[in-house]
Amino acid sequence: MNAKRWSAIGIALGIFIFSLFFSNYFSYMVQKQETTETVSDSFLSLLGTNTVEESLLKAGNSSKRIVVLSVDGTILAGQSASLTGDSGYDHDGFLQQLEQVLIDDTIKGIILSVNSPGGGTYESAQIKDKLVAIQQTTDIPIYVSMGSMAASGGYYISASAEKIFASEETLTGSIGVIMSGTNFTELFEKIGVDDTTIKSGKFKDIGSATRMMTEEDAAILQTIVDTSYDRFVEIIVEGRGMEKDAVKNLADGRIYDGVQALENGLVDEIGYQEDALEAIQKDYDLKDAEIFSYQNPSLSFASLFNAKVSNLFQTSETTESEISKLMSAIGTADSPKMMYYYGGK
Repeated sequence: MNAKRWSAIGIALGIFIFSLFFSNYFSYMVQKQETTETVSDSFLSLLGTNTVEESLLKAGNSSKRIVVLSVDGTILAGQSASLTGDSGYDHDGFLQQLEQVLIDDTIKGIILSVNSPGGGTYESAQIKDKLVAIQQTTDIPIYVSMGSMAASGGYYISASAEKIFASEETLTGSIGVIMSGTNFTELFEKIGVDDTTIKSGKFKDIGSATRMMTEEDAAILQTIVDTSYDRFVEIIVEGRGMEKDAVKNLADGRIYDGVQALENGLVDEIGYQEDALEAIQKDYDLKDAEIFSYQNPSLSFASLFNAKVSNLFQTSETTESEISKLMSAIGTADSPKMMYYYGGK
């Protein structure tokens, strides 16, 4: 390790000790209320926060408010905000926002902005269940505004809303489930790689990339996919008030543009987010409502420090590591994952 690298480590260690000192010191001072509000706010911002923050979009009556919630990106857990705040979809952060809605009695309406190709079946179900819980326990109406895409899982989380808006160019639908995998058996035979898997039962390595899939394997996996598909259909039947046969005729995996979705009963109106907002204000007497959105918890000084230290030791393996994380999230050949996802992956 060269002198430059040692110097960088020394500087990083100094920053770490500095951050620990101020973290402990200002936490103590805040608890004792010995600092002014201005000073505590400034330094607490360095320490980060675990609570969602609000961002005012339009001033109005603060006793009846409309919150704009955004699902932008692939619906998968394990993704997080970046240091710059320019982030993709943060699943844990979004669930935290939904929990906040449940306990805030000033919220009288929700605009759910969806711009997503879908994602994991599990993550999509988590969102859907929390949205339904909000509707059932608070009577807060949910209007969906679809962006350029609200397909598969993006439609799944939208289906229970009171009203859905899509633009003419929106791509939606893709109703169904996909479980992808890759098999390298023939390739391994050509290059002389042997599978040495030892298992307790013949189906223990079902979906493995190192042996050919049997008809029994395919049948087992198909039953799982079919069960998940049936749940998807039921969500639409209940949310849209449609007949099951009509939904199944539409639910063959194809996508629809906004106009086709309207004609088939999958959305209610052609329009953009401002149209959805205007409609919920009119329908629920919320014209003077305050409008706001949530921001995910801010990154702490410690998070910034960890990221910077990681950069000091960044190697060519980093890109491979990030790819591995992504593959793990969406399912690998050795560990397939069911997805409400449009994109052929």
